Amino acid sequence: MTRNNSIKRLLLLGLLVASSFQISHGVSQSPFNKLVQRIGSLPARSSHPLASRLFAKGGDAAVAAQLESDLKTLTTGSPHSMTREECLAFYGVNEDDGLTTEVAEERLKIYGRNELTAAEATPLWKLVLEQFEDRLVQILLVVAVMSAVLATLEGEEGGFIEPGVIFAILILNAIVGVWQSKSAEDSLEALKRLQPEVATALRGGQWLGELPAQELVPGDVIFVRVGDKVPADARLLGLKTTTFKVDEGSLTGESVTVSKSTEPVEADAPIQGKANMIFSGTMVTNGGAFAVVTATGMSTEIGKIQEGVQEAKEDAEKTPLAQKLDDFGNQLTLVIGIICVAVWGISIPKFDSPIFGGWVKGAIYYAKVAVALGVAAIPEGLPAVITLCLSLGTRRMAARNVIVRKLPSVETLGCTTVICTDKTGTLTTNQMTAVALVTPDQGAYGPGLAEYAVEGVSYNPAGQVVDLKPGAMAQEGLKDLARVMALCNDANVDFVGEGGFQHRGEPTEAALRVLVEKLGVDGLPRPDAAQDPALACKQANQHWEAEYKKMATLEFSRDRKSMSVLVRGADGANRLFVKGAPEMLLDRCSRVRLPSGEVVPLNASYRRQILEKNTEMATRPLRCLALAVKEAEDLGALADLDLEAGGADAAAHPLLNDPKHFAGIEQGLTFVGLAGIKDPARPEVAEAINVCARAGIRVIVITGDSKDTAIAIARDCNIFGADEDVTDRAFVGRDFFKLPEEAQQEKLRTGNLLFCRTEPADKQKLVKMLAKLDEVPAMTGDGVNDAPALQQAAIGVAMGITGTEVAKEAADMVLADDNFATIVNAVEEGRCIYNNMQSFICFLISCNLGEIATIFFSTMLGLPEPLTPLHLLWVNLVTDGPPATALGFNPPDPDAMYRPPRAKDEPIMTRWMFTRYCLTGLYVGCATVGAFIWWYLAHGVSLSQMTHWGQCTSWGAFHPDYVEGFDVVGDPCSIFTTAKAVPQTMALSVLVTMEMLKALAAISVENSLLKVQPWSNKWLMLGVAVPFALHVSVLYSPVLNKIFGTAPLSADEWKVVFAFSLPVLLVEEVLKFVGRRINKAKMEERMAQINAAKAASSK
Repeated sequence: MTRNNSIKRLLLLGLLVASSFQISHGVSQSPFNKLVQRIGSLPARSSHPLASRLFAKGGDAAVAAQLESDLKTLTTGSPHSMTREECLAFYGVNEDDGLTTEVAEERLKIYGRNELTAAEATPLWKLVLEQFEDRLVQILLVVAVMSAVLATLEGEEGGFIEPGVIFAILILNAIVGVWQSKSAEDSLEALKRLQPEVATALRGGQWLGELPAQELVPGDVIFVRVGDKVPADARLLGLKTTTFKVDEGSLTGESVTVSKSTEPVEADAPIQGKANMIFSGTMVTNGGAFAVVTATGMSTEIGKIQEGVQEAKEDAEKTPLAQKLDDFGNQLTLVIGIICVAVWGISIPKFDSPIFGGWVKGAIYYAKVAVALGVAAIPEGLPAVITLCLSLGTRRMAARNVIVRKLPSVETLGCTTVICTDKTGTLTTNQMTAVALVTPDQGAYGPGLAEYAVEGVSYNPAGQVVDLKPGAMAQEGLKDLARVMALCNDANVDFVGEGGFQHRGEPTEAALRVLVEKLGVDGLPRPDAAQDPALACKQANQHWEAEYKKMATLEFSRDRKSMSVLVRGADGANRLFVKGAPEMLLDRCSRVRLPSGEVVPLNASYRRQILEKNTEMATRPLRCLALAVKEAEDLGALADLDLEAGGADAAAHPLLNDPKHFAGIEQGLTFVGLAGIKDPARPEVAEAINVCARAGIRVIVITGDSKDTAIAIARDCNIFGADEDVTDRAFVGRDFFKLPEEAQQEKLRTGNLLFCRTEPADKQKLVKMLAKLDEVPAMTGDGVNDAPALQQAAIGVAMGITGTEVAKEAADMVLADDNFATIVNAVEEGRCIYNNMQSFICFLISCNLGEIATIFFSTMLGLPEPLTPLHLLWVNLVTDGPPATALGFNPPDPDAMYRPPRAKDEPIMTRWMFTRYCLTGLYVGCATVGAFIWWYLAHGVSLSQMTHWGQCTSWGAFHPDYVEGFDVVGDPCSIFTTAKAVPQTMALSVLVTMEMLKALAAISVENSLLKVQPWSNKWLMLGVAVPFALHVSVLYSPVLNKIFGTAPLSADEWKVVFAFSLPVLLVEEVLKFVGRRINKAKMEERMAQINAAKAASSK
């Protein structure tokens, strides 16, 4: 319901729903009844100041908005903090009958359909116009229009080639921009695919198994079972099975499935703590349950995520490069405007020269010169070269497992100041691994425990239990340990070829399976995981499964925190294998089995040591599981049960079928050991964190995990020091956001940080706060809940393996290996790409400055135009483009990650660089105009005649030297018109040759060619050779001569071209030398920053 809905409609709907509740269910205190009372007491428009103010502020819409707010407040509440009875009363529904069809229809009118809605799409015409908001594009458009107008006025053949080329460039740019904008809508479609199409709901006392999920409303009673996608947010009413689990990884980012219950929880509990809630789009992995729908459509957690994505799109800022190019375009617009107007104004006295045939034609001629100056000033090839360079960068990054989805993000990486990262799967392997094994011991000093480290960090069974002596598995106690882990287990580990070792079932149980393989079987050689991986992950488990047949499973429950299996051995004896939480299971143990097989009483000493070990292991952090057995003689009625032989008796079956008996069955146990399991840190992450410290990049961990676990992993990864006080560095999400805003900002300014137990919206809040602090945050994510933050961040990085499609669509780039170290590699590539972009942008700008100088000098001297607009367009697009692109292949600087991030507002060109390229441009302009003048002087035209060439019609006695292919004898002016093709070709050749030489010098912005040779970049050599070959073809092809207005040059003329061109290398080397001296102080300051970063990383 929008704010523009009428009051009448809102009142009517509220009354209808309320009366329906009363009639259908006799619920007198439902929230809707309260709404009716509130509506009835609302004052008339003219009789109450509150009403007057509401109407004054927004008329009917304001009052409707207030009533809508009332409706939402009354009908939302906190269902997770209510008892099931309170929840049913709150939503006015009977658990046995569900909603009536009439009530459901009325609620559907109020709440709308249970589906995600997109923001209004931007019209195509608006998207097209947006592509012309860029300042450089606007300049090109103006130049193209002016050129087309002048071509129309003159009616000159080929006059429309230049504006046609510019228009083609602009149209292509607009098409690409519109396509990219349209493709950004994919994230909504990915979110919609998470929602199921049908649901099982109770309506009017009848279960509807194929009710369209879009028709669910708050108050609907639904049923979900294993394999179902949850159709809406709902509060659990009852479990149909002992265990009910849901995979909420798409919302929380955590890989462990969540066990659910029906008990109320705290009102301010985070999503991870709402054990009695199920959420739209999540998957049921175990059991079945009844629930009442509490939120639909955009009010669900997924709906809030969609709103966050849309909000992030609206708040999206331009990338640093785009902003710099905008700033550059604005400055260029001003400079071009001033220079073009100045050139045209200076030439006004020459408009009435006889050669033009009138003042108007003279004005048009010099307007063409001004347009040529505009073409010279605009780096038309810059957008294309930037795109090509970024594309080349993406190929290099793909080789390092980074898949780039949005090209501008490649450059933004170079100025990343903060990496906000998930814990699970990014810092860690996301593969639960058993890393410690504890067994009871009986030494010379009495009861004790023996702990063994376990090698490995994944589901790969390679590795061993460290310090476990050869032949140890012959001991009965260790055999029992392996049996419990293998059989009290519903998971599997398989080898799936290129996919490696993958698990099915609970990750924790899969870790126990792998530990069983590392323990091995006495007398059975362990297969090599590299040579026979399929057998290596199954041999030992299959051995124990063949020895004992599983007959029944006593499923896990939250109250007893354990699960067990009843098994039958080859000798016909039944046993019970149990695993569970140590503090709970130990209370049900009365004995201890030593590795040798000897059974001793569980005395106070053993109990204390086991509990202390459990506490100590939890701080590492390890998830500890206690392992126990129960022998046949202690099983009572279950001792002789043989389900396979059909020998189940009446006394046994009720014990196994009724969960209330499970705790009693699991009494009188024998403790056999502890297994310590964790999601270990990736081995390469610690060094990557050190690299971040050297590079001046902070790391912020944002996780839904517990605080102790997250801190321990952060210490393992060098994010925090081993003994560092993290009181002001590690925060629970909700506690941090309760702090005053100033305190939040102060804590976010410095150092590595950790946020745990975070809500889906917390990441987006943190990204916004970091942006306000002028940070450039890169954000990682894999779940649906991460999409808004990925969209909001300067760089959104999704996980390629565990990431949801929603996260990938919202991200700027995807990590193929889900590895934090890969992000650091990407940052290094981003810095390298920026350096290369700076090289070719400076190269292109310096070339344009030379062209501007050429046009300006020739106009100031009153010379004929040495270069046409088409010449300049050819040089900017074709001649300069390939070498500029080739500069993108320059190798990275060795110290790229020993420098702090560059500032967002750091200009592409520093003041010295601009001064340097202006000086180079002056030489380029002088040399180009000099070659043009030389040709005229060599053909009998004086400098005075050149500067007054507009008076040539009055030079009756003037006879220039013969020019092959042109009649310059009969018409003295022809040497300045038709024969001008030859000196223009010389000027063009000098310009092209110098720009190729400047490209070779641009291999390094600062270093001499004697230190960094051009041939170290083979693509640069090719990028220089090809354009020069194209230039030669323009000179010696008759067809191209006609199009471009060029002429072939003689060998002597080529000598002159090289004589004017080669000194540009000397000019570049001298200016580089001066630049190195100027930058010496800056280099010393940078080294001080590097040393400070190193010192910080070593603490």
